[in-house]
Amino acid sequence: MRARNLAVLAVLANGCSGSTGAAPTDGGANSDAAPPDAAADAAVPDGALPDAASSRGFPVSGPWVSFYGTAAEMGDLAKVAATFRVINLDADPDGANFTAAQIQQLRAGGQNRVISYLNLGSCEMFRSYWSTAPAGLVSCSANTAAQLGPYQGYPDEVWMNLGDADYQNLILQHVAPRLASMGVDGFFLDNLELVEHGTATSDGPCDPACSQGGLDLVRKLREKFPALLIVMQNATSDRTRLGSTGGLPYPSLLDGISHEEVYVPPDSTAQGELAAWRGLGLTPGGRPFWIATEDYVGSCTATSSAQGAYDQSRDAGFSPYATDQSAGQRVVCYWPF
Repeated sequence: MRARNLAVLAVLANGCSGSTGAAPTDGGANSDAAPPDAAADAAVPDGALPDAASSRGFPVSGPWVSFYGTAAEMGDLAKVAATFRVINLDADPDGANFTAAQIQQLRAGGQNRVISYLNLGSCEMFRSYWSTAPAGLVSCSANTAAQLGPYQGYPDEVWMNLGDADYQNLILQHVAPRLASMGVDGFFLDNLELVEHGTATSDGPCDPACSQGGLDLVRKLREKFPALLIVMQNATSDRTRLGSTGGLPYPSLLDGISHEEVYVPPDSTAQGELAAWRGLGLTPGGRPFWIATEDYVGSCTATSSAQGAYDQSRDAGFSPYATDQSAGQRVVCYWPF
């Protein structure tokens, strides 16, 4: 246990140049008291811990692709592996989108980084853990105390209180370990913009304890999976960029960020936030912090719109990708630029 704590501290400190702090603890009501899944220990073998720091960061920033369909819908896996250096997909084993062998094919012997979608801010009703959970854990549907109301525009999702101990345990002991056991390189965290909501809204009100709970949950993911990549989608305001958890700067936990709809349509606020993150000069694993943009242009034939988004993103020093629509992403766009 002591060796693991020391390794975790080294990994976290390496994520932010010049950052220091004591090893974070999980005391109090949010401690991870529930028994872990069998996959949890396999996800972070003890032998991997000394090399955890060197596994942080993205060796190559792009091209990248975001795809939430099945392997059959993806099509030629060899072509995807040859084209993209960062591949974001949904590895939930219950969804059966990809097998572990197919994920390894996409990793291409370590040439590529394959990360899996992990929804933290809300719980989707089509996930198995919405209605069932292992002994000692509480499913999303049963955890009525953590439910913050329906996610407007997404009738099959419910916002969840990120500070709720039972919800944190479900993520840490069941949801994340199952993804890690599929052989992915890390997690792509969605709906963390919940931490920015405040309470003056009916669409996911999040009080200060809920907001801080989101930062704390990401820290606990980093502690549990020190060798895996963690990318946060959206939620790039000062709340996260200047936030802290367990005595550590929150940005030190991450290997990268991604933001949707940065250039199509133009969002000056998002562009400014990404520039501010770039200004932090983070170097997880001694590598440049990954900053990606994802724009929705309607289809893979909208070449002109995609070209504009790519050019602007690259000019800003970011890694671009353009696809059909947020609720789609079941097609791979091979842009010629």
